[in-house]
Amino acid sequence: MKYLHTMVRVRDLDASLRFYCEGLGLKEMRRMENAAGKFTLIFLAAGETPNAEIELTYNWGSEEDYGTARNFGHLAFRVDNIYDTCARLQAMGYLISRPPRDGHMAFVRSPDLISIELLQEGHLPPQEPWASMANTGVW
Repeated sequence: MKYLHTMVRVRDLDASLRFYCEGLGLKEMRRMENAAGKFTLIFLAAGETPNAEIELTYNWGSEEDYGTARNFGHLAFRVDNIYDTCARLQAMGYLISRPPRDGHMAFVRSPDLISIELLQEGHLPPQEPWASMANTGVW
């Protein structure tokens, strides 16, 4: 058996691609648009040869309320430098809900309120402003 992907429904495709691609650094692997079904599927992965992907599903013209996404849990990504990743996301306007105070773990939410856990490869020493930053909101 091989794990393939996790599907996440998105409300705004451009906003989601900005978050996942520009913010997190994922790459678009392939895209499928289905006019008859009125949906677009975009598969994203970390790295050139992914072991697993995220499938963004955009349903054209849907007014469905996806709620707060707390029933989903979270997606987790290992990052090379958690401080740089959080600073980039914060500069793009995303709220770091659980800052990387310990130099190892942080949480941020996507435009569709999916919790994203960022885990540092190893540990970095605590660094300001992160070390004294309080949690904000939910993750």
